[in-house]
Amino acid sequence: MFTVPRSSGGPPWILGSLAALVVIGGVGAAAVHSFGSDKTASSVETSPNLPSRPPVEIVEDLPRLKARLDGAAGHGFSGAVLVARGDQVLFRQVYGLGDREQPKLLALDSKFRLASISKQFTAVAILKLQDQGVLSVDDPLCKWIQPCPTAWAPIRLSHLLTHTAGVPDLMARPQWGLRRVTPASSEELTADSAKYGLQFEPGTKIRYSNAGYNLLGRVVEVASGKPFADYLRNDLLDPLGLTDTGYDDGSADIVMGYANFPTGVAPQPNANPSIVFASGGLYSTLDDMLMWTRALHRGDLLSKRSHAQMIEDHDPPGTPNERGRPPRAWGFGVFTNSLGERVEPAFSDRQIYHTGSWSGFRNLATYQPDADVTVIVLSNNYHQRDAVFLISQQAMAEALGHDFPQAMKR
Repeated sequence: MFTVPRSSGGPPWILGSLAALVVIGGVGAAAVHSFGSDKTASSVETSPNLPSRPPVEIVEDLPRLKARLDGAAGHGFSGAVLVARGDQVLFRQVYGLGDREQPKLLALDSKFRLASISKQFTAVAILKLQDQGVLSVDDPLCKWIQPCPTAWAPIRLSHLLTHTAGVPDLMARPQWGLRRVTPASSEELTADSAKYGLQFEPGTKIRYSNAGYNLLGRVVEVASGKPFADYLRNDLLDPLGLTDTGYDDGSADIVMGYANFPTGVAPQPNANPSIVFASGGLYSTLDDMLMWTRALHRGDLLSKRSHAQMIEDHDPPGTPNERGRPPRAWGFGVFTNSLGERVEPAFSDRQIYHTGSWSGFRNLATYQPDADVTVIVLSNNYHQRDAVFLISQQAMAEALGHDFPQAMKR
């Protein structure tokens, strides 16, 4: 392993103008997630033949992106940005503070909560178990979850993977404010979901559901015979050398998340990762996310068949566009569409991506397969949604040789 610099070496960018309100995230310790099956998947014992990791150091070889980020940092952007073409890093830099109370600068190896970017890890876990011959994405959910409500009988794992199962989301349920701060096991989360009927017939509509991905996390536990975190660690992360990525059990040194209030920037209380479990409970760093993305799309994690299933379009027929946006394909834990069509000037290259937002964090990880370009933007400020999106597309455009976008399309 190489030596990881503990700070960016850059100036301590100070956050600027503030706006808007945020619902404060809750406090809670992660619960231990148990399992309930004696059917065990074999662990990966040897690491794939992976290329050596590049040194973790500042790289600023995209001049237009550097100028944009230098300006954004002076106006409140706080976060980390990495751009790579293949294994060559074109840009790696951090801006702002990881802890405003200390104060402590963000570092190149700072750990961020991934929020919903975690879903691609859960999807890969399911597909890995499929490749290991333990399950199939066509399995009924009730094969792995017992007792199983009658309403769940039509649900296949593929429905959960594509948000087409009809399982109501966590945040749409009564007493969400109390639930989000109360530690819960995977069994408790499953039992809670079982209380509610389906919103539609599985496979007929799409409705984003964190609860559906939590059910998939429980399936991973039952099918593998391991706690969710252990399966991720033993079968996915350790073989890739991703030592700075994991399920948040409260022991990792994760940077503080913030939000903008009329009175100033305020820390968001430590999130209760157990409630978002397999739908959003992971953390990672810039370079671990690069290595994960490279391994995923290079074939080091999944069979060609499973990878193709992950990125194909699973939209039910007649799925409408969302709020006038260009249509996106709903894969397993990822979306695919031309994100660049949402900025000006626009570009149309296909991207495989997911966003993440949770208790003080806003993130976007995207990959352009034709040019083999990866862009990772991680922010520890909940109110950086538009900034994170625009920066990601400015980075992608410059790496692809397109005109540099100046603004979001309105």
